[in-house]
Parts: sequence; C-alpha cells; structure tokens
Amino acid sequence: MKFLLGYDIGSSSVKCALLDGETGICLASAFSPGEEMPIISDQPGWAEQDPDQWWSELILATRKLRAKWNFGTEDLVAIGISYQMHGLVCVDLRGRPLRPAIIWCDSRAVETGRKAMEALGPEFCLNHYLNAPGNFTASKLSWVKNHEPETFKKIHKILLPGDYIAYKLTGEFCTTVSGLSEGIFWDFSSRSVAADLLGYYGIGEDLLPRVIPTFSIQGRLTESAAALLGLKTGVPVSYRAGDQPNNAFSLHVLQPGEVAATAGTSGVIYGVTELPRPDLLSRINAFVHVTDRPDQTRTGMLMCINGCGILYSWMRKIAGGKSYAEMNRIASQSQPGSDGLLCIPFGNGAERILENRNPGASLLFLDLNRHGLSQVLRAGQEGIGFAFRLGLDILESTGMEATRIRAGHSNLFLSPVFREIFVQVTGLPLELYDTDGAAGAARGAGVGAGFYSNLEDSFHGMQQISFLEPSAPLASRYKQIYGNWKEALGRQPETSYG
Repeated sequence: MKFLLGYDIGSSSVKCALLDGETGICLASAFSPGEEMPIISDQPGWAEQDPDQWWSELILATRKLRAKWNFGTEDLVAIGISYQMHGLVCVDLRGRPLRPAIIWCDSRAVETGRKAMEALGPEFCLNHYLNAPGNFTASKLSWVKNHEPETFKKIHKILLPGDYIAYKLTGEFCTTVSGLSEGIFWDFSSRSVAADLLGYYGIGEDLLPRVIPTFSIQGRLTESAAALLGLKTGVPVSYRAGDQPNNAFSLHVLQPGEVAATAGTSGVIYGVTELPRPDLLSRINAFVHVTDRPDQTRTGMLMCINGCGILYSWMRKIAGGKSYAEMNRIASQSQPGSDGLLCIPFGNGAERILENRNPGASLLFLDLNRHGLSQVLRAGQEGIGFAFRLGLDILESTGMEATRIRAGHSNLFLSPVFREIFVQVTGLPLELYDTDGAAGAARGAGVGAGFYSNLEDSFHGMQQISFLEPSAPLASRYKQIYGNWKEALGRQPETSYG
C-alpha cells in the first residue's frame, strides 16, 4: 500500500488526511487543536496569528493521525498542502518570523489598497490584476513597510501561510503563480510579477520567494522535520494551493464551466474560466487556478457571501439550540416561498457582492398569525440560496458559463431543503462528494510527485454522495420567488450602528 498525506492549514485548526494512493480512499484524518486557534486582535480590524502555532498544531495533528492509522513511513509517497489565503508571513534569513502573521480577515490595509488603485487607475488595476489591490497580501506588506520600517528592513522573504509550512517541512523558500495571484503579486495581462504595483509600493521583487509549479517536487522533508513528525526523511512536498483553489480542485473542478460551492459560516462559489472580463464593480476576486499552465489559461473566479451559514447558526440559537437535523426537518414542513415570508440573510459585515453595502439580516412580510418556526427556518435557507444565485449572476457577467456545480456533503448542503432550493434557483445540476481540503491536497501531492500520471487519475476512489437536477415546475416557482427577493433586497437601507 502506498500513502499520500495532505494538510489543510486553516485559521481555526490544522487538518491532515491520509489516502491510500492506489485506491484513492481516505483512510483516516485528524485535526488540532480541539478548540479554535486564537486570533490576536490588538486593534479593531486587526487579525494576526503566530505562524509557529500552525507548525506546532501540524505536528500534533500528524501524531493523532498516526495513532489512528499507523502507516509504514517507508510507503509514504508525497505530501500536499492547502492553506488559508492572503496571509503575510515575514521571515529573516534564517526563516524565523519577524512578527505575527497578518491573516486573511485583517482589514488594516484597506486604505493602503484604495490609494494604490487610485494612483495606478481602476481600469489599469482591473485589467492587469483582475482585482482591486484592496486588502490583499501586497497591501499588507506595504502597511508593514510604512508602519514598521525596522521590521521591514530585516525581511529576507515574504511567504504565504502555505509557503511557510512548506519551508518548515523542506527548508526551501518558494511559492506558486496561483499563490502570487492571491496576494495581488501577479499581472494577468503580462503573465509576470506585478511590477507596477510593487514599484508603487516601493517593494523589491527580491522579497518574493522563487516560483515553482503547483504540481511539482517543491522540496523534500528534512531530517529535523521528519523526526518531529515521525516520518521518513526525503519525502517530497509536491503540491500547495490556497484553500479556495484547493477546495475546487478537491471537488474535481478543473475546467471552464465547472463550479465549486461551499456553504459554511460564509458561502463561496468558485468557478473556473479562461481569462475573464474584470468585474468593474470589484464584487468578485480572480486567482490563477491550480490547473493553469503557460499553454492553458485557467482562472478561478471567487464570489463570497459573508452572511451564509452564520445566519442559520443564529437561527439555531433562537430556536432553542435544536440540532441542525431537527431544524431541517421543521423547515421541510413549509412549502417553497415560506408562505410569503422573505429573509435577507446578510448581517455579518459589509458584503462584497453588494458593493460593500451592509443591509443586515431581516425577515420581511412577517405575518404573526400565519408564520411560525417552519416558515422562518425555510425562509432563512431560501434567502441564503438566493444570495448564491445573485453571486452566480455576477460571476456569469464576467464571461464564466457555469455548466455544473460540485460541493462537499457538509454544512448547509446536508439539508435536503437547502439542496432543493440551491438546485432550483441556480438551474444547474448539483453533485455532492465525500471529500475535503486535506484529502484534495493529498491527491494533488500524488500528481506532483508523479505517482499519478495525470489529474484525472488522482480522483479515482472519490465517492459521489448524490446528484440532483432542477425540475421545470419548481425552477419556475423559485425564479418567481427569487425575483421578489431581489426586489425586496434593492429596497433595504444600509445598516447603521451608533
């Protein structure tokens, strides 16, 4: 038996998965810590983590995995890494972090990015970077340069979270083109480093690590790392990708028209296209997809809904702590349209797809004589489904033509009611799979190490849980309800606090 090991470095925990490379079946998984990792927030809008805690939790997760499945380390073929996107790790010549990592949800560089877009020109930025410089990694690095100059002078390399973990495993400083694009270090037009943006920020390209292919032998496990993990020295690290491109890869979303969806605390649609038209309102993000090659352009278009599963979590509290399964059963007792009750599901901050408006969350047309818990719960799931439809409309306006959607069998996709809403309102088939980011990273490692001869071979053994298709009568009904919802959303004022 030959094994593949995948890691998923999140901001809450580090997860690892062990695959039987020959059958493609996930044998075991583990994560650490048991409770969420702390996020340091010394000032409003700041979010930092200690990069060495990611490494410590990876060691613990690996030991937990080995306790579940004591695989022969001589048979470990390769290691892959998925990681939280947009983070900034600044290291010195010896690879030591110079400060805590500024992670994805830190908003201190918003104004920095706004000034860069104004100086370079919105049209230039959107045509070259397919994104506003915004609060991405390059802008966070500029913030460090301007506010912590002594730290900036000591920087040898800047790394993304996955690059740092790869360094701890292999001793090598490197990144990928997909990684550069997630930090707005990549110019889609010239297919090269974003020299104009770096020039504006006064940042030298020498701070970037060398660039290696996403699927390739990117380094080998050092003797010291192997000793800590209980693994064999020399195992190749042969894949790395940010969490959203990797989630898409994990779901076999490789080609134009294929779409991956997640519906956790926030909701994401990630669709693959060739070089798209930029969204002039900056409501979506674009990244180099993991299947991009010099002779084959593949771009990942990402739409995010802040108010997604967090709304249903709030409803769970209001419903007295019922299980999600019980809530879904109650929601199924109401008919499509929730007897006229509409839910605006936002309320977790400004929504990018609404041009950074924050209408909050609300129930509209509540009739105290007709509506009960069943209608409220169903209206919540319908509102989330309609937000996905709105995001898909925006993605398609950039030229992406969705043909199918794939999702993991988890979170809101566990609800039969939500699955029905999602399929009927998008009008697209939905495929549900039993997989996750750590398993996807393990499959990617198999490709990068040459264990699999091509991408398709890496997906054998991945189990499809269910397949759903839209039906004309229901789709027509949901189209009408979605129209009512969009009209109501347009009338919602900006939420004001204070």
